[in-house]
Amino acid sequence: MIFVDIDGVLIPLRARPAGADGRWSGRPGDGHDRDGNPLLDRLDPADGRRLLALPGELVWASTWLADANDVVAPRIGLPALPVVDWSDADEEPPRGVHWKTASLARWAAGSPFVWLDDETTDADRRWIAGHHPQPALLHHVDPYLGLTDIDLAAVRQWLEHRHEAD
Repeated sequence: MIFVDIDGVLIPLRARPAGADGRWSGRPGDGHDRDGNPLLDRLDPADGRRLLALPGELVWASTWLADANDVVAPRIGLPALPVVDWSDADEEPPRGVHWKTASLARWAAGSPFVWLDDETTDADRRWIAGHHPQPALLHHVDPYLGLTDIDLAAVRQWLEHRHEAD
């Protein structure tokens, strides 16, 4: 299972110049978008294909909720994906632990998982290690760059190592 955040991961905080990372195939926008969000021009249409190439079920782990499937997925070539329901996130997490962490561990239901997010920390890794019975890769994506080939290579390597270990 691969949990994917949107803001800071698929939509970086800085605009991606054409050719960034040697792969961006989008176009610099004029700041206007038919969905009313000027940041959608920062999506890289190739990210969908690159995520689908990973061996695992993709799941939206974003506050975009159903809008992830309605607005983001079609722009990057993804099918509708399962969406984490944050309704059980009402409990206050321990200090330093991201509010998504416990919900994602519950959603994974004891299975190994990858979490791509720009807000994960060592506190989240420690919490998962102590509360989740299977290995998990909490991969921090630089929010200014968004998802890169280096990020995807790290995820692929972890997933392949997990497959070899099974």
